[in-house]
Amino acid sequence: MTAEELAHLRRARDFMDRNYAQPLNVPAMARAAHASPSHFARQFRQAFGESPYQYLMTRRIERAMALLRGSDLSVSEISLAVGCQSLGSFSTRFREIVGMTPRQYRACTPAIRSVPPCAAMMITRPSRNREETPVAAD
Repeated sequence: MTAEELAHLRRARDFMDRNYAQPLNVPAMARAAHASPSHFARQFRQAFGESPYQYLMTRRIERAMALLRGSDLSVSEISLAVGCQSLGSFSTRFREIVGMTPRQYRACTPAIRSVPPCAAMMITRPSRNREETPVAAD
């Protein structure tokens, strides 16, 4: 991958970070990278280790986590605020990435509310590339 291609991919990633709450699809993201949708999707996965859709959903869930910690909005309102049109899909992705439902997450985060937002973001940042917990040998 050339430096120019990587710069275009970073531009597309920044576009996704800025517009996460908007309806985005791969063709729109590919336009930001000046590439065809299929080439963009392959290059993005190669450069960043996840598909464009996975990256976008991780950013949306990250923002939802912040809203769950710092607001009294309902889970439905948060789902719409971060760009998810379906509450069911949002809850499924949230549980897949975070390991618990949005309501469970909100219930277990009172201690994090006293932490500065920048530190809370680092502590709770979602990751699709988690390492598995080693199993103890008998």
